[in-house]
Amino acid sequence: MTKNSNPAPASKWTGTVPVDDTALAVTDTGGPGIPVIYCNGQFATQGYWRRVIAALGPAYRHITFDERARGKSRRSADYSFEAAVRDVDAVSAARGVHRALLVGWSYGAVVAAHWADRNPDRAMGAVLVDGAFPYDWLDEAMEQRIRKLFKRLSWFTPLLRPTGLTPRMTAEQMAESNIELGKLSRERELGPLLDRSTVPVRYVVASGTSFGSRGDEQERIRTSLDGVCARNPNIRIGAKVAGNHGAILRKDFRAIADAVRQTAPAGDQHGSPSH
Repeated sequence: MTKNSNPAPASKWTGTVPVDDTALAVTDTGGPGIPVIYCNGQFATQGYWRRVIAALGPAYRHITFDERARGKSRRSADYSFEAAVRDVDAVSAARGVHRALLVGWSYGAVVAAHWADRNPDRAMGAVLVDGAFPYDWLDEAMEQRIRKLFKRLSWFTPLLRPTGLTPRMTAEQMAESNIELGKLSRERELGPLLDRSTVPVRYVVASGTSFGSRGDEQERIRTSLDGVCARNPNIRIGAKVAGNHGAILRKDFRAIADAVRQTAPAGDQHGSPSH
């Protein structure tokens, strides 16, 4: 199939996709629209996107999945960032999607940015929701703070695991994932990646604090976008919303849906080739 032809509409599908030593729970709404792959927050599940998906409606093909040990996906021996990027590849391949628009929140925004950078011919664009800010927020003191925070949480997170509200990961694994995110978010790491982006990128930026942040820490981190947007005309702030980091998908889903519409390539509203 050529890149300019349209595939037959995909069927609605829910199931598991094997990758490495695990299997990911995946939902694909199907239809002929542009495929949108959603990348979750660090310990979130695909259900967080339901309001955004409802706001966009059937004009788009929505593909969501639970990351390793989150939601209905199985445990793994590898919870690294590289594994998270590989999981996007696995899901897109399993669903026969060659080109897609990526939407990521928080940790998922960094995953989406990396995937788009590595696959510029396959990424139609990216919507980054209050994440992927190139800022040096991780130092030795912050690393210790993260470890202490997750150690404290370890007393009651096992009680919540049967509800699906927390991942089936140890406190140490969760802390290491958060610390790795801090390293990847450093200006010297993430800045050049964003500067060379050739696909349209829209940020939806929250206000106030995020889990574990203090005072105006999060707002200072968000100011790093000013330089990014000044250097690369492909990147814009689509909206600055009132909701905080944790509530943005619930309270500001319309702004996220608008950013998806802004980013979707004109004239390509009926899907992309699957091969």
